[in-house]
Amino acid sequence: MAESNLSPRIFLSAGEASGDFYGAQIVTELRVRMPQCNCFGLGGTEMEAAGLDRIVRAEDVAHMGITEVIRHMPHIYGEYRRLVSSIKNRRPDIAILIDFPDVNFRLARELRKLNIPVIYFVSPQLWAWKRRRLRWVQQRVDRMMVIFPFEERFYRARGVDATFVGHPLAQLPLPDITRTEYAAKYALDQAKNWIALLPGSRRKEVQLNLPEMLRAASLLNKQGRYEFVVPVASTVNSAYVLNFLQDPIYYSATKPRVTLVDDAREALHHARASIVASGTATVQATVIGNPFIVVYRVSPLTFALARRLIRYPLEIPAQKDENGNLPIGMANLVAGKRIVPELLQTRFTAENMAARITSLLIDGPQREQMLSDLAEAHFKLLPTSGSSPILQVCDAVEALLTRPRAPSGRISRASV
Repeated sequence: MAESNLSPRIFLSAGEASGDFYGAQIVTELRVRMPQCNCFGLGGTEMEAAGLDRIVRAEDVAHMGITEVIRHMPHIYGEYRRLVSSIKNRRPDIAILIDFPDVNFRLARELRKLNIPVIYFVSPQLWAWKRRRLRWVQQRVDRMMVIFPFEERFYRARGVDATFVGHPLAQLPLPDITRTEYAAKYALDQAKNWIALLPGSRRKEVQLNLPEMLRAASLLNKQGRYEFVVPVASTVNSAYVLNFLQDPIYYSATKPRVTLVDDAREALHHARASIVASGTATVQATVIGNPFIVVYRVSPLTFALARRLIRYPLEIPAQKDENGNLPIGMANLVAGKRIVPELLQTRFTAENMAARITSLLIDGPQREQMLSDLAEAHFKLLPTSGSSPILQVCDAVEALLTRPRAPSGRISRASV
């Protein structure tokens, strides 16, 4: 590495639980390679524990949907200005932006003005909607490191330097805690099957998704064979989630036993089946091989707009369901066919969830077919290079730190 970059200043930005998880691994690896590096920016508690100097806390800006973002805009904008000021004052040598497009694309613009190289890890879903933002990638991003195989084809066909690095979750070993240990840790009944409920990593997602999940748990509890676990994301306060569990209004039938747990992967590993809000957790369920159904609900305005705007390119074969909805579950998009049920908006009801998950809880053709399909989708998410996604991102950081700059300040394409 060049002498001037022995102690590089590295800006990172991740505003959601999954990005915090990936960002923490990146910070850890960079500090192994460059012990004197200074990492700062936007992140969650995991990134902070790994060594990030948090200018803005991810939990303070993690909002969802169009109407929700508008309502929180003054606060989000104030935090955004703090990030921009830190960039101008500390002048990082390179930036790593992780998903979170509403903030990160704007940060990329500020970084480009200062001729700071930008690596974008975990592509926003431009291939689904907001395709006009593609020009921002072309103008502001030096390397796009993507985690789904169809994304590399999409970007390269449109002139973007994109590399499929594999999904960070695809190579993780299964949790090593045994079922007996897990039962003891959370006082669960080993004689019963456990069902995991994953309502999302943002407060608004929990508010919109968890109540109906609890109603489904209440219906399933009539059979008396199940207990339920709810993993709490690092970006959500446990007390906030506990308030829903303690409210009797959500239990239409008998009250089920629902336990808060602190690790989604462990919950998915030991659950018989799961109900999962659309997002990164669906990928976790896919690579762990846990049969699940996808659910999601946003405000009616957000959903109506999304339904009109979502269009998949030729690189993603997708068929609409009987209600005219395109698939949104990543397992279905990676597989190129519908392998897990999706219950969206008005179809997201306790009755539908209870009916759909029942067939996945018992040994039989539907469960076996899903297990086979999930294994095939998992294989497609593995990196083709043999190197983990995190290591490939850190390799790109080191490469860009030592490459000459073009007159405009961008990395010279001839040297890439």
